[in-house]
Amino acid sequence: MWQQPPENTLESLRHAILHNDGIEFDVRLTRDQELVVHHDVKISVPKAKRPHSLAWTENHTLDELTSQGFISFRSLLEDTQLRSEWVENGKMGCIEFKRPHPRALYGGGFFGKKQHISHVSMMMEKTETILQEFEVPSENTVFYSFHTGMKSSIQSSKIQRPWAELVPYVPPFGNYYTKRMRSGTQFLFTSLARLIESHRRSGASMSPCAIEYFLPPKSLIPLGFSGGLHGSKAARLSAQQRGFPIYVWPTSLHVEHDLLSAGLTGLTDCSDPNMTWLPSGHARWTQPGTRPLDATQQQKLDLATQENHLDILRELKSETCPWRECDNERRKDLVDMWRKKWQWENPTTQILEQAGGSSPPWESIRLIGHRGSGKTSRPVFK
Repeated sequence: MWQQPPENTLESLRHAILHNDGIEFDVRLTRDQELVVHHDVKISVPKAKRPHSLAWTENHTLDELTSQGFISFRSLLEDTQLRSEWVENGKMGCIEFKRPHPRALYGGGFFGKKQHISHVSMMMEKTETILQEFEVPSENTVFYSFHTGMKSSIQSSKIQRPWAELVPYVPPFGNYYTKRMRSGTQFLFTSLARLIESHRRSGASMSPCAIEYFLPPKSLIPLGFSGGLHGSKAARLSAQQRGFPIYVWPTSLHVEHDLLSAGLTGLTDCSDPNMTWLPSGHARWTQPGTRPLDATQQQKLDLATQENHLDILRELKSETCPWRECDNERRKDLVDMWRKKWQWENPTTQILEQAGGSSPPWESIRLIGHRGSGKTSRPVFK
């Protein structure tokens, strides 16, 4: 029986990138200006095990953090299996840059916007240097952050990779309720249509999006167009997107099938290889982007029953061709199908020219492992 490893660890990230279309993970800057893969504003170990009284993650050196079990960004890419999936097999890497608490090292205070912009810019520059060293393609990597100065940080760092700002904004300080109050106000005044268009206008490459935008009753809160995964709302969403990628978090197993069917990419907290039958009553296909199904194969998957779905999955895995191995004719057929189904605006020839290599088109739907194989309980290391 598979046991889920702690989030953002090498074991978790390696497993997720093997079984899904890619991985999402969090990066912070250490006291000695190294990059560590870690989510929380405070080091996520029991208080008694902390190296010193300063709990902020940024106040620790890389050695102090790795001694607790966390990994450096560099060591992630030094893993040959993970790097092969990311670089050679076209898997996606979604890198979230975490801002420190305003009182932590590099925090810049509560009103230090210039420092916040500079800090994220420096993190991206350091990340870009390592990505280039390991020859990670731009077309299957995206930078994003809960950072209102994300565009300024991108411009300052002169980074050319795809990027986006996470909206509604969740500040790196406060308790659960104050954070939700801050983000909830922005959620009220940011409809799904406005969210997509604001990302387009800013020059962002995609739109990260909370699942609440699609599931009632919360989807009815924002003033304006509310998204949906079925019928006219899903069709209107596709018309609004026109191929502009939307990455949705967190994608529960109950809505995973509907979300992917609506042309959206999901960030999942479940990378259990034994989860082959979804609660929605559908067989699960975890690599819609890097191991895409044509119309006939998709129909076969959709018609699978709980009794025969394992046989269907084995059959599809044996006959499907990874995107990196598809010939030009199959790639064209797949893109033609996707353009028609989800109303992509760019012509097939342009999409294929921009895709090239082993990475699926930027517009493709994917299933991404959230924090590797999924979010885990606190503290991350007991």
